[in-house]
Amino acid sequence: MQFQKSSLQYLKDLQNNNNRDWFSETKPTFKKAQDNAKELYATIREGLEKHDEIDRFKLFRIYRDVRFSKDKTPYQPHFAGSFSRLGKELRGGYYLRIRPGESFLAGGFWEPNKDDLLRIRKEIEQDASEFREILEDKTFRKYFGDKFEGAELKSAPRGFDKEHKDIDLLRRKGFIAIRKFTDAEVLSSNFLEEVDKSYKALRPFFNLFSDILTTNLNGESII
Repeated sequence: MQFQKSSLQYLKDLQNNNNRDWFSETKPTFKKAQDNAKELYATIREGLEKHDEIDRFKLFRIYRDVRFSKDKTPYQPHFAGSFSRLGKELRGGYYLRIRPGESFLAGGFWEPNKDDLLRIRKEIEQDASEFREILEDKTFRKYFGDKFEGAELKSAPRGFDKEHKDIDLLRRKGFIAIRKFTDAEVLSSNFLEEVDKSYKALRPFFNLFSDILTTNLNGESII
């Protein structure tokens, strides 16, 4: 199973012809590319379910909501999908976007709710050693580098010491791991294997955050 060159070419053409008339005229080509994407994501889910528990999958619509955007182009020139883990005990989610020149996969906690973010920060404030272990892990670094991605505050969050030794982690508003892919990598025969290896590399990260978000600071279960 591979993402086809013709599917990627369709997305490139859509980037250059992002209007309703062109999209309507090429609808059959879109359907073929979309079917290819659906099959790709289904295969990724099969791989994930061999080493994780997945609750649901969402393939994002290609149509853009332009009501409140300065960019009025009507379509997303990419395919994107997310996989949610199963149950209250398994926190975190997987994401993959295929877009010419800008493909990437990600996993983690994009915008934790207020309570979850405070709980994570309290854990960091108390002891960030396990967070550092994740970021220093050779396998994690191989696929995702040495830092979490996502939005962050310019200063310390309210109620936290701006001089704290782990202020770089405390400032974070999200905790995301991202791996980028070239077009050649997306089209390669081992793309799905690389996606699955990357997702496996997230498990220590997910395990840590799942443990934190299902316990209090004393390590007692809250679920």
